[in-house]
Amino acid sequence: MPVTPIYRQKARHAQVQVCVACEVRCSALFGALDAQGLERIKADIDNLELTANTRIYGPGSDSDAVYTVRSGMVRFERFTERGDLRIVRLAGPGDLIGLEALLQRPYRDEALCCGPVQLCRIPCELVDKLGQHEGSLQRELMLRWQTDLENAEAWVANLATGPARRRMLRLLLRLADLGPQDGTIWLPRREKIGAMLDLTFETASRLVSQLRREGILELTAMRTARVDTTALRQALQAEDAEGSERPAA
Repeated sequence: MPVTPIYRQKARHAQVQVCVACEVRCSALFGALDAQGLERIKADIDNLELTANTRIYGPGSDSDAVYTVRSGMVRFERFTERGDLRIVRLAGPGDLIGLEALLQRPYRDEALCCGPVQLCRIPCELVDKLGQHEGSLQRELMLRWQTDLENAEAWVANLATGPARRRMLRLLLRLADLGPQDGTIWLPRREKIGAMLDLTFETASRLVSQLRREGILELTAMRTARVDTTALRQALQAEDAEGSERPAA
């Protein structure tokens, strides 16, 4: 895995300058630090530029760092007891991944790049030292844990249960939220869509074709597509309204 230091060790406070100028600082972990807190950063934070499908870490591997996603999208895979592959969540710019490392526990999932991804690798030792002096960082970490919990619950509620079409629409909305503002999204292969939504390959393919005919989804290149977010939200509202009218089982 190529590693490029994002500052020269001999340059005093150069790392602070990099963190201040970071394009995702407001939503990243160190966004909780004020100027005085940032001055405490005197450890090596590496900038990783990775290609699609690169493994960031895997279950059971040594966990001595957390990662901030600066650009791109990361997916998390695991196998069920039956051996079925499941994609259990996604992370995008500003998200902090690998939180279990802060508890000295091994990573839980396989973290893989959906496309080109840029990460900051932050040693757990640095986070621990900053946390001893910066109460705002401790609070930010608690918020990150809570956000992870809420996202996991939302994934089960919105993407793992309910009608297949509704799950697909919710997935596209999630991908659009994590992608650029122009509606361009990373579009997984059909089997990956099935692994996210617990659908068969055939059902995933049928839904993609259906949404293309409706003008909600437009394929633009290999593994990328464009979503009409207005039409997508209208379709989702219609699906939710129809679901509310269905009699309870």
